[in-house]
Amino acid sequence: MKKSKAKLLAILGILIFAGVYYYVTLPAINIHASGFWGFLAALVGIVIVLYAFRQRLFTPGEWKESKIIKIGAGVLILIGVVYLIGSVLSSPIVNAKKYQQLITVETRDFTEDIEQADFNRIPLLDKDSAVLLGNRKMGSMVDMVSQFEVSDLYSQINYTEKPVRVTPLVYASAIKWFTNQSEGIPAYIMIDMATQETELVKLDEGIKYSQSEYLNRNIYRHLRFSYPTYIFDQISFEIDDEGVPYWVCPVKKYNIGLFGGQTIGRVVLCNAITGEMTDYDIEDCPNWVDRAYPADLLINLYDYYGTLKNGFFNSVLGQKGCLKTTDGYNYLAMDDDVWVYTGITSVSGDLSNVGFVLMNQRTKECHYYEVNGAEEYSAMGSAEGQVQNLGYTATFPLLINVGNEPTYFMALKDSAGLVKKYAMVNIQKYQNVSIGDTVEECQKDYISKLASAGTAIDENAVTKKATGTIERIAQSVIEGNSHFYITLTGQSEIFDVPVTEFVQIVAYKEGDSITVEYLEGDPLCSVYSIE
Repeated sequence: MKKSKAKLLAILGILIFAGVYYYVTLPAINIHASGFWGFLAALVGIVIVLYAFRQRLFTPGEWKESKIIKIGAGVLILIGVVYLIGSVLSSPIVNAKKYQQLITVETRDFTEDIEQADFNRIPLLDKDSAVLLGNRKMGSMVDMVSQFEVSDLYSQINYTEKPVRVTPLVYASAIKWFTNQSEGIPAYIMIDMATQETELVKLDEGIKYSQSEYLNRNIYRHLRFSYPTYIFDQISFEIDDEGVPYWVCPVKKYNIGLFGGQTIGRVVLCNAITGEMTDYDIEDCPNWVDRAYPADLLINLYDYYGTLKNGFFNSVLGQKGCLKTTDGYNYLAMDDDVWVYTGITSVSGDLSNVGFVLMNQRTKECHYYEVNGAEEYSAMGSAEGQVQNLGYTATFPLLINVGNEPTYFMALKDSAGLVKKYAMVNIQKYQNVSIGDTVEECQKDYISKLASAGTAIDENAVTKKATGTIERIAQSVIEGNSHFYITLTGQSEIFDVPVTEFVQIVAYKEGDSITVEYLEGDPLCSVYSIE
């Protein structure tokens, strides 16, 4: 009776351990998942320990010779051997060519593909700045701030053709979860990365499925119980075209052996309010989804492509023809998608780029542009050197098209993380640096410097002309400098004319005809010339 009771307790203990382990760690029941092999090893290990304890209790002198313990130990060793062999056979050491072909890279022309910079669609802020704006917005919501905090996700997406970051609120503590979980999380935050406009979007029905849930409504547990064999990559928070919050959950696909050649094969979309899930093949992913491929995965795929062209050992030893991505990336909104930008440089670690790539986070498209010049951190240092007395730091830049000139664009932030100025650096002549308090001011100075240096810049591509009758004219003093603001009859633009550059403006009055060349801005258009 004692032996039967002990056996029953052992089985019950194993089942409880397996259930708790699975509920907490949520391993995928899939031979391609490393966690699955760890789960098996843990189960076998606990069986060996419990059986050894039972044998020692009832047959003290025989437990070491038990066949079951020996078999269990053999199974444990077998699991380790299979995992080790699978890891080696899945590695780039023996599959360099397959790894190199995981992504298709298409060489494209910079001036044809990259349109002239539209600063209404270019993210002027980085994630750290978005976090500051989100926390500031949350701090002003006195009805929510005591119960909720802001998640640190801040997914960058393209929403109504604007670059925005969205992030949900989270429960401030376990107690706040207990008292609020019946209604769910009432809002999410959306930040326009071009205008810095921050909005707390309140929902008619709260978010019930999130990362801050503790039990079955935790998004990871909800996904695992519905798709026990799926191996999920980084999930992201997005909104569809109607502003409905979703969790975008990419599913890993292993193309080489047991554990190698990871890409994305499927995408599960989970409605964050209702928990309803839809499973898509990656090719059928809806167009509003922007982050099916995590940025880090795309960077890794290009690094395989660039370093393994001539085999694995060449990538380690001779490194002939090996290229890699630079240490950093940014996002660009194009064609209603989000593209990851990063520079391409030699593995030797020099301070120049041979080009850059744009990689689509929904389709895995990869476009390479051969643009030689300074790598991003050199450009950042060049911009910071112009304001070294202020101690500003530069964000990781974007490569944009200004007058068909490849140009690094970045924000300059103070020690508190607030954006104070903007900088443009010519990628091929990175000593040409322009700094401005506004984007329009920075762009205007940049064009002037390039023209003065004899660079054949296409000014018509970045400036516009307007001719008309002055309807209204007003004067203002900004930081000790006089500016005239004029509007033309029948036109909505407001033109900013600095007297220090165009002293002749003082002779104009309402009713006079004028022709101005200007840079588009919101709300002010910076005048570039007067005729």
